[in-house]
Amino acid sequence: MAAVLSVLAQLLHIALILAAAPVLTGVIRWLKARMMGRRGPHPLQPLRDLLKLLRKVPVLAENASAVSRVMPYVAAGAAIAAAALVPSFARGMALAPLADLLLVAGLLALGRVAMALAGMDVGTPFGGLGAAREMSFAALAEPALVVAALSLAILAGTTNLDAIAAGFRDGGLGLRVSLGLALVALLAVAVAENARIPVDNPATHLELTMVHEAMILEASGRHLALWDFAAMLRLTLWLALLVAVFLPVGQAPAGAWPHLWIPGLLAWVAKMAGLALALAAFESAIAKMRVFRVPEFLGAALLLGLLGAVLLFVSTRLA
Repeated sequence: MAAVLSVLAQLLHIALILAAAPVLTGVIRWLKARMMGRRGPHPLQPLRDLLKLLRKVPVLAENASAVSRVMPYVAAGAAIAAAALVPSFARGMALAPLADLLLVAGLLALGRVAMALAGMDVGTPFGGLGAAREMSFAALAEPALVVAALSLAILAGTTNLDAIAAGFRDGGLGLRVSLGLALVALLAVAVAENARIPVDNPATHLELTMVHEAMILEASGRHLALWDFAAMLRLTLWLALLVAVFLPVGQAPAGAWPHLWIPGLLAWVAKMAGLALALAAFESAIAKMRVFRVPEFLGAALLLGLLGAVLLFVSTRLA
C-alpha cells in the first residue's frame, strides 16, 4: 500500500507542477502590473497563449537543422523531469530516492545547453549573442549552485532533497550563518537561471539587453510554446526548490494517507503564493542592471556560497 500511495503522490505532484507553472507566471505578471498601477493581463493568460501556440505549426528557417526541431522537446522534457524530482506537498514520493540536488542541477544545465544550441543553429546574430551570454553566465551560476549544495550536504549528510527537507523540518540542521549565505547564493542563481530582473527582463525584446529571448527569436508555433512552458517550469521549479529546502513546514510525511495531502497542498500553495508576491515586489522596486555587471552579481553569489561552505566545514571539523 505504501508503494501505491507513493506513486499516487508522485503523479499528483507532476500534475500539480504542470498546472501551476503557467498560472504562477500569470499571477506574477498580474501582481507586477497591479503594483505599477496598471490593470495587467489575466492570471490565466499564459495558459491561453500556450494553448493557442500549441495549435500552430512552427515555421523554420531554410537553413535550420534537426537541432531546431528537437531541442524544444529536450528542454521541455528536462524541465519536466527536474520539476518531478522537487518535492512539493508530501515527502516519500516514488521518485524521492532520485531527488538529488545535483541531478536537478544537471537537468537544468541540459535545458540550458539545448536552448543555446537552438539559438546558434540558424546562425542569426541575436541567437549567437544570447547563447554566448547564457553560457558565460552559467559558468558562474552553476558553481554557485554546487557550492550551496555542498553546504546543505555537509549538514544533512546527503544531497537528497527529501532528506534535507526532513532535516530542516525536524530542526536537526538548526539556524546557521552558513545556511543564510547558501540561501542568498541560491536566490541569486534562481534570478539568473530564470532571466529575471535585475539580470534580465523577461518582458523585453531589446537586443542590447536580452539573453533568454535572443535564443528563441526564431521559434514559433508549438516550438515557441515548448520554450515558454520550459521557462515557466523552471521558475516554478526554483520557487518549489526554495520552499522544499528552506520552508518544508506543512509537508505530509512519507507514507501518509491522501487525506493528509490536503493540508500539504494548501501549505504549498500558500508558500508559493508568498514567494510569487515577494518576487513581484522585488522586480517592481529594482531596475535591471547592465549586462556587463551580471558576472559581478553572480561572482558575489559564488563567493557567498563558498564562504558559507568554508565556515560550515571549519565549524564542523572543530566540533
